[in-house]
Amino acid sequence: MSAFDLFQIQDTILSGQALGAGIQVNGCHPVRLVMPAAWDAASITLQESPDNATWQNLYDNNGGEITVQAAASRTIVIPPSLLPGLIYLRLRSGTSGAPVNQTANRIVTWYVKKYGGSS
Repeated sequence: MSAFDLFQIQDTILSGQALGAGIQVNGCHPVRLVMPAAWDAASITLQESPDNATWQNLYDNNGGEITVQAAASRTIVIPPSLLPGLIYLRLRSGTSGAPVNQTANRIVTWYVKKYGGSS
């Protein structure tokens, strides 16, 4: 993968909230997630949307909520098969059943690569 195939997209979870604003990934594949230096302890779960208005929780083929074990100042590699074919993607601090509000604005950086980019 060349540096020209990789793009950064930032999503912000506002203070007192558990959900990010969402990012558009249409035409790109999320490959990495970089956590901010400050993060209120919580895993990350995800939502997807076809239109940036109607959001649904993301589950794997076994019916489990897709969960990323997040922590402050952590870089997380996203397996290629985990998030294919999405248009909009949104972070949640915590799970759908137990969201965790962040105590300050948190900027989380996604790295995405163009579909068909060299590996």
